[in-house]
Amino acid sequence: MDTKLNGPLPAKPARWPFYFFLIGLFTIVLLSAVYIGANPLTFIQNSDNMIELIVSMFPPAWSYIATTTPAMLETIRMALLGTTIGMIFSIPIMFLCARNIFRLRWLTELSRIGLNVLRTIPDLLLAAIFAAILGFSPLAGIVALSIFSIGIIAKLSFEAIENIDNGPLESMAAVGANKLQWIAFGVVPQILPHFVSYVLYTFEINIRAAAILGLVGAGGIGIYYDRALGFFAYDQVLALILYTLVVVITIDLISLKIREKLL
Repeated sequence: MDTKLNGPLPAKPARWPFYFFLIGLFTIVLLSAVYIGANPLTFIQNSDNMIELIVSMFPPAWSYIATTTPAMLETIRMALLGTTIGMIFSIPIMFLCARNIFRLRWLTELSRIGLNVLRTIPDLLLAAIFAAILGFSPLAGIVALSIFSIGIIAKLSFEAIENIDNGPLESMAAVGANKLQWIAFGVVPQILPHFVSYVLYTFEINIRAAAILGLVGAGGIGIYYDRALGFFAYDQVLALILYTLVVVITIDLISLKIREKLL
């Protein structure tokens, strides 16, 4: 079969839709900035205050780290408990949200709406609500992080379930497997590495979130952040920031190694 090598080249796609999109996006961003009064010149006008604050942070109050270590350990425990509880409750929710597991449209839609409600409420607001209900204690932070974790883990996991290979599921259905066997032997082995990865990712996020829940009285290292900021002790604030950074990086590296083994 003859192949025409010197035929006309295909026409290049028009570039004007892309340029029109960029212009529209820039216009939206600019109008949004004007509407909310986000003037970049404000940084220049207040540069003296910024420099003064940064200078007051140095040197960090390293001795403050020893004082706040029990609170940091409490923060880690809050994140661990919140992630674990959220993981447990997210398991049934993620299956209910997956359309390839439950064919009832109303069931999956209701489950997704409920999941979206959980994801809509910020973790800091959840902590403030439960601090008012349960008292100013780490328990309020744990409950808030649990609900926050359900939203993340269930959302990512049900999307992973909907992208699994349906071949094993069809084979199991053909030999008469029931729904529980179908899930246990056809779905779980495919999504387990991803599920563990999402749980570890959520734990990393919860460490950061738990560090500020103390600002609303939910326990953890955030109480010391609030105290240091209240007394304008910015050297203590910097020490806390660096302390939190070391903890977060350490946990990130550990979870990264675990995810590399799983995926």
